[in-house]
Amino acid sequence: MAIQYTPAAQIIIAIIPIVGIVFFATLLFFALLWHHREVSLRIRSGTEQPRKFNFKAYVLLAGLCLIAVGIALTVLFALMTQVNWALLGGLLPLMLGIALIIFYKVNPDFKDGKNED
Repeated sequence: MAIQYTPAAQIIIAIIPIVGIVFFATLLFFALLWHHREVSLRIRSGTEQPRKFNFKAYVLLAGLCLIAVGIALTVLFALMTQVNWALLGGLLPLMLGIALIIFYKVNPDFKDGKNED
């Protein structure tokens, strides 16, 4: 039995994701603009110190997170006939959390305390 929504409710339900995306894009734009102006002023004043980017740690973190999300989706799709879509809301954070814990344990920079800035 499907729930019947009124046309006004359908419009509101359709607008919510659009408003969220626009809000996020606006927030991201102003955050990037603020960061750009801050770095520009630091360069002009001569106080800018370039940061070192730990590419290996970034790749490890991204890989573990992507693997975790992939495993969660794979398990969900494999069990699609027995489970509900609401399970995805719990599996994804669970798997991402597990990936972050594995990342913390595997990365030697965190073990030695070298990654503190």
